[in-house]
Amino acid sequence: MKKAILATKVGMTQIFKEDGSLIPVTVLQAGPCVVTQIKTVENDGYSAVQVGFVDKKEKIVNKDKNGNKTIIHRHGATKAEQGHFKKAGVSCKRYVREFKLENASEYALGAEIKADVFAEGDKIDATAISKGKGFQGAIKKNGQHRGPMAHGSKFHRHQGSNGSSSDPSRVFKGKGMPGHMGSVKVTVQNLEVVRVDADKNLILVKGAIPGPKKGLVTIKETVKVIG
Repeated sequence: MKKAILATKVGMTQIFKEDGSLIPVTVLQAGPCVVTQIKTVENDGYSAVQVGFVDKKEKIVNKDKNGNKTIIHRHGATKAEQGHFKKAGVSCKRYVREFKLENASEYALGAEIKADVFAEGDKIDATAISKGKGFQGAIKKNGQHRGPMAHGSKFHRHQGSNGSSSDPSRVFKGKGMPGHMGSVKVTVQNLEVVRVDADKNLILVKGAIPGPKKGLVTIKETVKVIG
């Protein structure tokens, strides 16, 4: 892997190509990311680049003469995090991720990775947390069929038989049942970059990408090109 960047999802729109064909695209605010640490084989046992994305305020803890604490920016960067970012010479970041890039040794602390690291026509893999849908039944979650909706049926949208009787007297692991749906890591492979706006740090990707608006998306050079 030679190219990767962190982005946030702006939303979906559509663009027209020169031949008049319409393409649905997902707009991503990609970077700028900054290099916060460089992992080396000598020090860490492997080679990688750690990057930060989106500024984050510092957590401040004040004490009065009675020892009572007042916390400002409770969810801000802790002292340990502040020291880590200060060592790299960058401001505190909300998202920190590592990329095992082939050319990791070529990066320097504080260096910026912008949207123009990708170009039109590149194939990428996009990873994000899918939208959470709460507790859902077997019909919506697993695509199972419902029963008759007539009044006397008494079986409409229930799970139905689980297949266990005196033998094997248990429910097999992996059985599709009602439960929590969504809010899991999803990777969509082999997506195409349609357009890159380096000035506004925008990347337009053909098709849909998991997750809600403003959600974090990890973009990497695809591991397998199809078509």
